[in-house]
Amino acid sequence: MKESKTKKFQTLSDIPVEPFYGTQGPDGQPGEFPYTRGIYPDMYRGRLWTMRQYSGFGTAEETNIRFRDLIAHGGTGLSVAFDLPTQMGLDSDDPRALGEVGRTGVAIDSLEDMEILFNQIPLDQVTTSMTINATAGILLALYMAVAEKQGVSFEKLGGTIQNDILKEYIARGTYVYPPTPSMRIITDIFSFCRNHLPKWNTISISGYHIREAGSTAVQEVAFTLANGLAYVKAAIDAGLKVDDFAPRLSFFFNAHNYFFEEAAKFRAARRLWAKLMKERFNASDRSCQLRFHTQTAGCSLTAQQIDNNIIRVAYQAMSAVLGGTQSLHTNSRDEALALPTKESALIALRTQQVLGYETGVADCADPLAGSYYVEELTDTIERKAFEYIQKIDEMGGSVVAIEKGYIQREIQNSAFEYQKKIEEKELILVGVNQFTSEEGAVKDILKVRPELETKQKERLTALKKRRDNEAVKKALALLKKGAEGTDNLMPLILNAVKCHTTLGEISNTLREVFGEYREIVSI
Repeated sequence: MKESKTKKFQTLSDIPVEPFYGTQGPDGQPGEFPYTRGIYPDMYRGRLWTMRQYSGFGTAEETNIRFRDLIAHGGTGLSVAFDLPTQMGLDSDDPRALGEVGRTGVAIDSLEDMEILFNQIPLDQVTTSMTINATAGILLALYMAVAEKQGVSFEKLGGTIQNDILKEYIARGTYVYPPTPSMRIITDIFSFCRNHLPKWNTISISGYHIREAGSTAVQEVAFTLANGLAYVKAAIDAGLKVDDFAPRLSFFFNAHNYFFEEAAKFRAARRLWAKLMKERFNASDRSCQLRFHTQTAGCSLTAQQIDNNIIRVAYQAMSAVLGGTQSLHTNSRDEALALPTKESALIALRTQQVLGYETGVADCADPLAGSYYVEELTDTIERKAFEYIQKIDEMGGSVVAIEKGYIQREIQNSAFEYQKKIEEKELILVGVNQFTSEEGAVKDILKVRPELETKQKERLTALKKRRDNEAVKKALALLKKGAEGTDNLMPLILNAVKCHTTLGEISNTLREVFGEYREIVSI
């Protein structure tokens, strides 16, 4: 074992903290397979987790101001929220986008919008996470085009696209195309990034939204890893070698209320993924490392007594850190009501900074290791999650389990039981079903001005008039031909965005070839 080269830490009582502690057990040390105790030997001793704040609203100009403000206050990574039309492959002037432009995130229609969004933000100095799925390839191409205009080589770009379509069918609903072509787009992105964006995380396999939909911690681990296995198999079936793409896979988990269960959940997920990758795909140790981003639980936030949410978020964030997360977003106190205000977003960022710099929890890798309770929880979550995965395997994998509605029903049943416990006061929510108080309406919530939608549409109209529309037609024709064949779609999408083809135009071209997914509801 190499000795840590990071600086020695001491507690406030001047007790020296050694690089590692504890005896060599079946889980080894941090940085050793199966990575129960963390994927790096030092964990946070040399470098803290990336502190991201999920942000995006209205127009690109307004979101750019928020981004630069967060960076100025010590944020170390950006996390972009896109509005629903952008997520659904609709331009802001599409009739189906009416009333939704800029509401749940920033509206991005074109390269012009993307340039404004990252104005004065050097893309070789920040990492950017984009919560985008059905249109992930388009947003990645737009990001690359902005980098090219900044003079930043693709090899220097670091960040993540969520790009996890399976959980959209399960829990979230922002899908566009049916599963088969959607999986093709995802594996095209894997292949393209392997050759052109070596530092880019090509997918963030998301348990976050599965948990937000009402799953248990065990189900969050099981269904997320089952989806991950489906992506790995699809990529291998498409001709990729596991060690060529697996090191760039990342995961996205929820940090919910039950503190020790959440910390144990992260440890269990890391160990189970390592075992599955080794046993099923003979992956290298690096390909077995489960790297993940965490966001505190949006579904746990309450509209009542909103300052209580600051406390909830702080404990949830600490569970993620004790569980070994690689990056973290802390929700704001007012997000149960609206997009966060600037003040609330800053409090959320300060929560991470206090956690990282004042509490000492980063001084030791996996400080909960050896606790009987945490180790028992870790073992139990792993065992029960694996039982779910085996059941999904018997059905034919995640895609089949989703098509049968199995995963959705399991989540629905858990959500029902959780809500019943709250209503019967088996679970106490402070300020909701216990310790309530009379309080007035919350003031100072962020409201997206209706005129921003008009402004976005006007900019889009002006762009379509002044661009080279012949070049756009040619780019879309090439894209359609490629979609009808077997070409990798990413170079074709990149070519299209560079000549100011819009997100909606690209999506509609792919709709013509792939069709649109329609959920089958069985009664």
